[in-house]
Amino acid sequence: MAARSPFDPLKDAARYVRAFRDKPFVVKLGGHILADAALRESVCGQLALLHGFAIPLVVVHGGAPSVDLLCERLGLATTKIGGRRITSPEVLEASKMALKGTLQMDLLGSMHAAGLHAVGLSGQDAWMLHAHRRPPVSVDGQIVDYGCVGDIDHVDARLLRHLIAGGYVPVIAPFTADASQNIFNTNADTVAASIAVALGAEKLFFVVQAPGLLSDPNDPTTLQPLVDLPRLAELEARGAIQDGMKPKIAAARSALAGGVKSIHIVSGLLPDAILAEVFTNEGSGTMFVVDASV
Repeated sequence: MAARSPFDPLKDAARYVRAFRDKPFVVKLGGHILADAALRESVCGQLALLHGFAIPLVVVHGGAPSVDLLCERLGLATTKIGGRRITSPEVLEASKMALKGTLQMDLLGSMHAAGLHAVGLSGQDAWMLHAHRRPPVSVDGQIVDYGCVGDIDHVDARLLRHLIAGGYVPVIAPFTADASQNIFNTNADTVAASIAVALGAEKLFFVVQAPGLLSDPNDPTTLQPLVDLPRLAELEARGAIQDGMKPKIAAARSALAGGVKSIHIVSGLLPDAILAEVFTNEGSGTMFVVDASV
């Protein structure tokens, strides 16, 4: 058997570069990753490399820890049910300050330092994310009013396509608006999935603390590298989907149903996890597809 050349990994990566060139990736960055400057800069460096390979990017960011911290300082109660925040008018104002203020500005600074031409937006800009206020819903047998939370009706992706065509990277805070321009807090995972469908994205990434989806949430050695919809149903039935992973899995299902080819959950704590997931056969986290047998 011939010895493997030191350039073989580069050749392998080139195959993926050719496959994904000019095909948009949507990347949702979790708030815990963004709160750590070193992790934020590491992730932005990886995104810059992807962009340098002519892979268009759209970034959606959360920021739950930043919102929680500001609410605590303001004396506002924070409540989450089913992994989603109850948003009073006061919490909505705090969310605006935290997400469109310091957090997004810090993220833009790290992206610019990495060489990316990033543009900070929210779903209100150009009325990109049309929404309505979520009515009370049943969650685990109880009726929950989430308050000033929006459910997305329509994504107008024209601004995003215009920015992408100009070589920019849109960076979107998870706010939506209705026809009267009432602003709603909207789950960032849901926002990312909706945008990925509207753009016909090749991939949707969730960059989180966990290594990926675990069959046992308390055991990091139970990472599931490849999960299709039948396997996902099994894991849900066993109770493996908990807390903040619930909205990500719901968003993954929605994106797959909308035509996004694959969804990936990777850890922002691991060096180059995004690059390993894109450019190696082994990957680094969990990839979701409709049917793994195809």
